[in-house]
Amino acid sequence: AEIALQKNLYPNMRLGEILVQKGVATPDQIKIALLEQKSSKEALGKIMVRLGFATEAIIRDVIGGVIGRQSADLERALADGEALALIPQELARRLRVLPLHFDARRRRLAVAMADPRDVTVLDQLDAHLAAGAQAAKIVPLLAGEAEIEKAIDRFYGFALSVDGILDEIETGEIDYRSLEAASDEYSQPVVRLVDALLSDAVKRGASDVHFEPEEGFLRFRYRIDGVLRQIRSVHKNYWAAIAVRLKVMAGMDIAENRLPQDGRVSLSLSGRRIDFRVSTLPTAHGENIVLRVLDRQRGIVPLQGLGLPPEELARLQRMLTRPEGIILVTGPTGSGKTTTLYSILNCLSTEAVNIMTLEDPVEYPMAMIRQTAVNEGARLGFAAGIRSMMRQDPDIILVGEIRDEDTAAMALRAAMTGHRVFSTLHANSALGAVPRLLDIGAQAEILAGNIIGVLAQRLIRKLCPACKRPHAADAREARLLATMADSALQERPPPVARPTLYRPGGCPACDHQGYRGRMALIETLAFDDDLDELVARRGSPRELRRMAEAKGFRPLAESGLARVLEGVTSVEEVARVVDLSARRQPLG
Repeated sequence: AEIALQKNLYPNMRLGEILVQKGVATPDQIKIALLEQKSSKEALGKIMVRLGFATEAIIRDVIGGVIGRQSADLERALADGEALALIPQELARRLRVLPLHFDARRRRLAVAMADPRDVTVLDQLDAHLAAGAQAAKIVPLLAGEAEIEKAIDRFYGFALSVDGILDEIETGEIDYRSLEAASDEYSQPVVRLVDALLSDAVKRGASDVHFEPEEGFLRFRYRIDGVLRQIRSVHKNYWAAIAVRLKVMAGMDIAENRLPQDGRVSLSLSGRRIDFRVSTLPTAHGENIVLRVLDRQRGIVPLQGLGLPPEELARLQRMLTRPEGIILVTGPTGSGKTTTLYSILNCLSTEAVNIMTLEDPVEYPMAMIRQTAVNEGARLGFAAGIRSMMRQDPDIILVGEIRDEDTAAMALRAAMTGHRVFSTLHANSALGAVPRLLDIGAQAEILAGNIIGVLAQRLIRKLCPACKRPHAADAREARLLATMADSALQERPPPVARPTLYRPGGCPACDHQGYRGRMALIETLAFDDDLDELVARRGSPRELRRMAEAKGFRPLAESGLARVLEGVTSVEEVARVVDLSARRQPLG
């Protein structure tokens, strides 16, 4: 890694100076390491690790940041079987490289190297791939030499595909009691099976991984694009070993199987860090274990990347310019509320503002933002947490969820005292947020003037562009589209009697599902003096709706049908997540 540092854009900077500048080591520690270097002639980074002043991972990350290369933590990385098959073990040992991930669609091979700028090594890898008719672009990642050598021993020589590991399990005997203490854990097929399943889930874009024991077998399911899909089933005899492995990874008590437990796992997959939130729950046939995949690259997107129509994006941006008040995001579990809130915070985060969050739990760590996890055991709930954060001089506060009267009162108090507050609320629509807040005890007089706006959202699957099939709208679909108000289409001309719509097909690109990827449907309700007055006098839901629609409010159903007309999704998909009977009705 230090060889790579010598070729960076700042050749006059020494490793010791960089470590001190970044606060990784003290000047005294660098002096000690330099004195040791005079006699041992070792690289400074290796000496720092040997003396216990820094870990190899820290040294690698610091150097990677300086030379502008992404680093790989091989202690937590999972190698891809396809990638390992492209580079034989003998060549990997000779070049001191480790293939980690192969993207077959983009033809990109991620390779861990001690010096990502070693042209000789890169040329030899290119020549080997070209000779095998497997040409691919090499994506070098920075890693320590010792880490690479250990990882080569760890990954090569074992089956790493799910099919290969299951075959090995069928013919072998598993001692799951030795998993926790195994010195060479990759000799245990169950360890590799769990790793392979997690790696496969991330590659497929799953948001959740389910391990579900039944009476005679164990079912594996992934939630992909919001829909659960069964992947594998294995004999129930293997569940004890798999459950132990998952608990060991998540830091749980492996002896406790009668009470629910929560844990967390952090791994390096496909060249990036992936976190998993792990939950266990006792059931009639054993512990059910679910892992929520927390991919930082997918979880935090630019505000413009949410896919909002221009008018909705402009309305949201105007709401964000308000200096104080509360913005609520509503929707069911899994509707992307957290993604939207994090995108908003990412847009607002600068050195000039102090952003503090209170979450249950913290899903995506973000730089420059003070994030706190709710801990009911330590009596740190949402209401108490807001009260404490108010003494930390915040400009912007994010409250994970408004669940009760105390939390609502504290969040509104923060909004009244000159802060911008963001939170989620369980309500079916933007208009339903007001009666929901009144139901949990918020006062109408306080709500009026303190709510900046409410967003309600759902996630719908997008049709696969490679295999979607056109068809003329049937009578039901034509009626749905014909009853849309002209204003819902704005610049688009009114639909014809039988417009051309699209249905899902099925091809290898979408795994024969007909859909690939998701997008957000968001309805945005911005509050003004007229709506505030209506809230203060406890206007009925019908009055709120009429007032909002008169000001350009566009319900989720209309947004969904507009996406159908654009050919982005299907009527069936919109109807799966949105009540199409809630489309705009005539105001007369």
